[in-house]
Amino acid sequence: MANPEFYGLSTTTLQEQPFPFSQLEGKVVLIVNVASKCGFTPQYKGLEELYQQYKDRGLVILGFPCNQFGGQEPGDAGAIGEFCQRNFGVTFPIMEKSDVNGNDANPVFKYLKSQKKQFMMEMIKWNFEKFLVDKSGQVAARFSSVATPASLAPEIEKLLSA
Repeated sequence: MANPEFYGLSTTTLQEQPFPFSQLEGKVVLIVNVASKCGFTPQYKGLEELYQQYKDRGLVILGFPCNQFGGQEPGDAGAIGEFCQRNFGVTFPIMEKSDVNGNDANPVFKYLKSQKKQFMMEMIKWNFEKFLVDKSGQVAARFSSVATPASLAPEIEKLLSA
């Protein structure tokens, strides 16, 4: 059964367009807090490769730029979008710059963290943490920043085939 809590969420894209999560119903979704000036920034390449490999089977990747960790996403929407396109050819949706921890955290991350704690902790520790959501809107897995996008492929395969 579809999870009304997840599909009731919404956010805004980098281009300031509304992005209701209801459009994700029946898809496998990978949500990642991203940054342009992080040691993990090269993961954009792997995320784009995953997206190209699985998008026709129902994978959606959503990137949420975040400046909460060492000021590693200082740019505005235009700079972020240009960086992603120019350096990594990103075609998956990038959302508006968001906090992922604290009182001002994007409601999407408040929800995700409440569903999957990492090492008994709810807070996100760094950029490029990843949440994998199944076709019914249940948070299936959470991965730390060090997990490479390629390492998620078996889990994505399993959820796409379910």
